[in-house]
Amino acid sequence: MTPNLLILGGTMEATALARAVAEAGIAGTVSFAGRVARPVRQPLPQRVGGFGGVAGLRAFLAEAGITHVVDATHPFAAQMSRNAIEACAEARVPLIALTRPPWVPQPGDDWQRVPDIAGAVAALDQPARRVMLAVGRMHLADFAPNPQHFYLLRLVDPPKEALPLPNAEVVVSRGPFTEADDRALMERHGIDLVVSKNAGGKGAYAKIAAARALSLPVIMIDRPAIPPRPEVATPEEVLDWLGHPASVTERGV
Repeated sequence: MTPNLLILGGTMEATALARAVAEAGIAGTVSFAGRVARPVRQPLPQRVGGFGGVAGLRAFLAEAGITHVVDATHPFAAQMSRNAIEACAEARVPLIALTRPPWVPQPGDDWQRVPDIAGAVAALDQPARRVMLAVGRMHLADFAPNPQHFYLLRLVDPPKEALPLPNAEVVVSRGPFTEADDRALMERHGIDLVVSKNAGGKGAYAKIAAARALSLPVIMIDRPAIPPRPEVATPEEVLDWLGHPASVTERGV
């Protein structure tokens, strides 16, 4: 059976996989949730927007003739990942996750680990600080109970509505970032605390390395739990799973 792949995207890893899939001559579609106004251009056809839960995704798999699904969403897109597991099981479509290992503390790191966004909000119940809040646009309102802080927000798109935080500055930028640039950004804004999701991977790690270099504490939000599923760490392994290992080997990736 010739593969027709659905890549649940939104990450650097998903883009790398789409490139590898296109170069291997495999048919596929990359799906985005639609939370970013200008998603990164892909070498495969794109769709934008939700599926409508498990039933909607299951229907899409049937209508589009999808033979394989790769969940390459952000590690914190837990609901989409859960829906994919259930929909693929019901539709009997093979699923694999292209994941990135979580970050682990290195010598010199000063982490306070919390289980979720609510835990990070609770940890900020303290006297005023200058906080780099790296949690994404969707969670900003959760931090409104702590208006005493200055918040530095780095967003992919300019905010369309008034910010829920009274003392905040927005930097509009898209990663990947460098440690030197993030260190300069933190120094320029007098940041003394970083709040981050444990996204893993290289693209967002610069702020963690910069915090270490500046001896800044980090409130690190643990990843949400996701049911067991097959997982790999590289696009090459996905192509092996699809039965196309030679395409990757020949490119020397």
